[in-house]
Amino acid sequence: MIELYHHGSSVCSAKVRFVLMEKGLEWTGRYLDILKGEHFNPDYLKLNPMAVVPTLVHDGEVLVESTVICEYLDDTFPARPLKPHAPLGRARMRLWKAVDEHLQPACKYITYAACHRHIIARLPPDKLEQYMKGPESGAQTRVAGDPNWVDSKRAIVSMGLQAPGVAAKFRMYDDYLQKMENALTQHPWLVGDTFTLADIAMTPHVNRLDMLGMSEMWTRSRPHLTAWFTRVKARSTFQPCFLDYCPPDLTADLRTYGSQSWPEVKTILNA
Repeated sequence: MIELYHHGSSVCSAKVRFVLMEKGLEWTGRYLDILKGEHFNPDYLKLNPMAVVPTLVHDGEVLVESTVICEYLDDTFPARPLKPHAPLGRARMRLWKAVDEHLQPACKYITYAACHRHIIARLPPDKLEQYMKGPESGAQTRVAGDPNWVDSKRAIVSMGLQAPGVAAKFRMYDDYLQKMENALTQHPWLVGDTFTLADIAMTPHVNRLDMLGMSEMWTRSRPHLTAWFTRVKARSTFQPCFLDYCPPDLTADLRTYGSQSWPEVKTILNA
């Protein structure tokens, strides 16, 4: 039995859902509304003390870290492989793992600054303060290699796009989009002629910008990336994985607040 603890707007959750659906696996979803702090529930913290999603439970075994989960699923269920057959191809695929250390933390900053700060501000004062502090263990402060995340989160909720570090995260995103454009000039997918875990790793991050109404970051000047994302969205798994699992009100908030933020983001990128 496969169980996935996940959330609709979590890029790491989406990555695992994408693998599950591409491989045609049956799974049971355990949805956690992280914007209401459900990932701080003591029962969930027993599974994932870092208080993040996703968490996969397979036949009683608990796995965390989305990239590890994706490779585990591909190894455990070898039908419809998502890794290149050749060792060199696999090595090139794993080079895109850098998104875990760089782009995933950046995604958190830009999503909170452009949208989520408005959503969590709707919480009652006591719930808001609990959300801002995270779990009492302090595990949340260590998420994704960011020992200052609790303080950064407070600054982002208060200052939005003007908070320290936010502009740099948008520029990092833009740099990764250019890396994708460069790679895609050689072949249709990121590491060759076959759709792989590298494409799965990057899709949630590009889709996040798209849902925030910021697709101009590639549609105006990155034709190969534009074509790549069109191919990704045409896959039968894209709609159910990314759009259907995002609640309509959250989808609307991402688009509304993201579009409102875009003029300022464009200024940041052109600075």
